[in-house]
Amino acid sequence: MSATVKRFRVMAIICGIMSLLLWFVYMPVKYLFELPDLHSAISWIPMVHGYLYPIYILSAISFAIKARWPLMKMLGLILAGTLPVASLIAERRVVRSYS
Repeated sequence: MSATVKRFRVMAIICGIMSLLLWFVYMPVKYLFELPDLHSAISWIPMVHGYLYPIYILSAISFAIKARWPLMKMLGLILAGTLPVASLIAERRVVRSYS
């Protein structure tokens, strides 16, 4: 179980950071400011986030199955990855409960 918690923890932290970068760096630069040079410099953020989120989902499903969580609790854990800070909060709760 500890390996599953570690995998989930790593992916939750990485996806949380990428969500923060996406929402608070990439989106404002793209939609609020007209800085094409800066936009091209940070255009990697949504692509990396898009590749990492499915890995987060798989690690959340793996953890929830091993922890024998009900389906709705598993869906809540998966959806926590969609909000910038929610995956970090979910990671803290999981680590506190299962470490």
